Amino acid sequence: MQWKPAATLALVPVAALIAPAVAHAKIYVSVEETQQRLFPGEKLTPNPVALTEAQREKMRDLSSVREPFRGERVWKTAKGDWFIVDEVVGKHEMVKYALAINADGTIKGIEIMEYVESYGYEVGEASWRNQFVGKTSDATLKLNKDIKNISGATLSCKHLTDGVKRLMVMYDLVLKGTK
Repeated sequence: MQWKPAATLALVPVAALIAPAVAHAKIYVSVEETQQRLFPGEKLTPNPVALTEAQREKMRDLSSVREPFRGERVWKTAKGDWFIVDEVVGKHEMVKYALAINADGTIKGIEIMEYVESYGYEVGEASWRNQFVGKTSDATLKLNKDIKNISGATLSCKHLTDGVKRLMVMYDLVLKGTK
C-alpha cells in the first residue's frame, strides 16, 4: 500500500475545527435569559448603584475581589428582589455570573452567564450553585467552610464564592431597605 499525503491532508481542516471545541468549555447566556431563569415571568427594572470609595473598599476587604464592580448592572423586581450581574477572574479568564437576592436578603440563586476557561466549568452545575441558596450576608461564604470546593475548579470556586460574598456585602451596605 502506498501512502497518499493528499488523503491525510484532507483531515487537517477537520481536526482544526474539532480541537478548539474540545479544548474549551463555553457558556454564554444573555442577561434577559438569566433574569427569566431566576425570576420567571417577572419584570425587572434597572436600578443602577453608585458606590462611594468607602463602600468599594469595604467590599474589597470583606471579599478579597479586586475587580471593579459595575453599578449599572443591578435590577429590582416589584416585590423588592434584586438581580445583580458581576464578574470575577476564573483561573485566567473573566467569569460573568448573576446573583438573585430575595427581598428578605436570602440568596435565591446564582447563574453562570459566561465561562470560557478550559477547566472548572463544573461551577455552572446546579449542584454546586445550589449551595448558595438561602444564605444571607451573615453567612461566612468561604470556600471549604460553607461552600464545597470542586477538584480541578478550585480557583473558579474560590473566586465565585468571593464574588457572591462581595455582592452580599454590597446588598447590606446599599440595597438592603431600599424601596
